[in-house]
Amino acid sequence: MPSLSFLPVSLRDALARRPRAVRAGLVALVLLCLVGGYLVFSRDDRTTPRGPVSLATGVPTGVYHRYGELLRPRLSTDLDVKVTVNSSGGSVENLRRVIDGVDTFGIATADAVADVGPGDRDRLRAVARLYDDYVQLVVPVGSPVQKITDLRGRRVVVGLPGSGVELITRRLLSEVGMGDMERAITPVRIGIGEATQRLRDGTVDAFFWSGGLPTGAVSDLAEHWSLRLVQLGDLAGKLRDRYGPVYREAVVPADAYPGGTETPTIAVPNLLVTRASQDAELIRRVTETVMENREAIGREVHAAQLVDPRTAIFTDPLPLHTGAQRWYRSVKP
Repeated sequence: MPSLSFLPVSLRDALARRPRAVRAGLVALVLLCLVGGYLVFSRDDRTTPRGPVSLATGVPTGVYHRYGELLRPRLSTDLDVKVTVNSSGGSVENLRRVIDGVDTFGIATADAVADVGPGDRDRLRAVARLYDDYVQLVVPVGSPVQKITDLRGRRVVVGLPGSGVELITRRLLSEVGMGDMERAITPVRIGIGEATQRLRDGTVDAFFWSGGLPTGAVSDLAEHWSLRLVQLGDLAGKLRDRYGPVYREAVVPADAYPGGTETPTIAVPNLLVTRASQDAELIRRVTETVMENREAIGREVHAAQLVDPRTAIFTDPLPLHTGAQRWYRSVKP
């Protein structure tokens, strides 16, 4: 008979009054329950996520939102919780929503993350580096605008308030001597869907956009109307010198949009972010879903084809959440 010293006195006394064979069986049952309970309750890294879960994305016609909508049913199935996708103004707003606990996750550009104050940034963690946004300055094909300084005095869509588009537009204009944006141009603060229509009907002269390639709204415009991208690549180094390595030189390929040509520009990574306090197992499982569905989502959203576990861990300026680290370590060869 094993020692019964680990049991309460009352239970030991009750067992002692039983026949030996019965006593042995009861002790074995007690031990089995204790071991089973230990296995269940000690696995705090495998708790079942509890919902609901929400993801802040961007404007309904942008890549962020399309990506989120395709990810939503996969997350819902894998987590067995209700998942909602919330449209927003973009990166800056998404970060605020995550910090404030309005949304569980958000997609944001690395430059917007770097722009968050240290106190708030300490409350954030990264789940993955997703894909890069390409900064696009779009004009009619016959526009006299050949370089960014030609925008002076013109009506220009600069993105919605709280968007990564507005953030990088201000920075670009500042680099070419138009730091007082409201005086240098006539800024128009609307989303990409309305921007394409306004460019086509001539009520704006150009629009800035920062998004994955191709962006659906720009593709739709290019299918029926002649447009041109203005090169911005010569400003990448200046932005990097001033704001850090979140920016890099890039090229919009000729086949990104109908009738396009190769255009030098600037790229900035997108990060999937959450709060540092989020449950590690929830984050591990979300990371798994994001990575295991990258090819399926990539067939619908071209930019998502670039999601890759080998590069997803490079999430500067945010550290990875511990739950994300667990998943990446589990698949490391």
